[in-house]
Amino acid sequence: MIAEVVAAGLQLLVVGLAAPLLVGVLRTLKARLVGRQGPRPWQPYADLRKLLGKEAVVSTTTSWVFRVAPFVLVATVLVSALIVPVLVARPPLAFAGNIILLVYLFMLGTFFLALAGLDAGSAFGGMGASREVAVAALAEPTIIVAVLALALRADTIDLGRVVERFAGEPWLAANPAHLLAFAAFFIVMLAETGRLPVDNPATHLELTMIHEAMVLEYSGRYLALVEWAGAMKFFLFMTLLANLFVPWGLTGSAGLSSILLGLVALGGKLAVLTGAVAVLETSVAKLRLFRVPELLAGSFALAFLSLMAVILVQ
Repeated sequence: MIAEVVAAGLQLLVVGLAAPLLVGVLRTLKARLVGRQGPRPWQPYADLRKLLGKEAVVSTTTSWVFRVAPFVLVATVLVSALIVPVLVARPPLAFAGNIILLVYLFMLGTFFLALAGLDAGSAFGGMGASREVAVAALAEPTIIVAVLALALRADTIDLGRVVERFAGEPWLAANPAHLLAFAAFFIVMLAETGRLPVDNPATHLELTMIHEAMVLEYSGRYLALVEWAGAMKFFLFMTLLANLFVPWGLTGSAGLSSILLGLVALGGKLAVLTGAVAVLETSVAKLRLFRVPELLAGSFALAFLSLMAVILVQ
């Protein structure tokens, strides 16, 4: 029992503290790839500290939803961090660790953030909220179908057991159905976390904003919470890509040696994925908004092909 509590605490610390570093490393790497020096990898920590020290300016037209949304967003991400296999194959909330609950938690945070964008009464907030909900409605089914393709092979929708099943047979990572599901999940990860080519987190151009339009009215500690939650969500999606599809280095026990091994393996896999995302974002331009549904439809087709491949092979 004590070991499980310690493992849960360590997992929350890793997700909460390493998420800003992952975003910072990605920004620095993107800058270096285009020939700029760019910000330091630990710049997000300085940004969060500065925001936490500033006064929050709240419009008089907002309601309690605007103030509660950042806390709900952080809470849903932290609970998700206890469901996702991060350091060990059996996460702290393994008994509830199925993909359906995880998608609901992510969607709950998106729902409250969209409500906050509408609550401010600005045109940009409403525009960003409608776009975010449209993207989420197209992306969430792909997540479920892509993971269901893995779950059928593992005979369970429990994320921990899926990881244990594929960790026992590493060669399954090269299976065509597995690769199709990975490609579909990778595209959805870009959409869900507001990355290129779906959204550009580095711009504030009104006509192209999705996520930034919803948080435009936030400032101070509220903006710090929203940015921190966004970084943790990106970290969790990258971790799902790393550990769910390539579960090498993960074990089911919660011992110290297992946790250290999982931490080292996670760091190596995240380094590779971060490099891939950086190369992609420096190579492609942002899609026009009406082209985003086509991209997400393509990802759903890949996930569906993966599911059909698993069914037909079995």
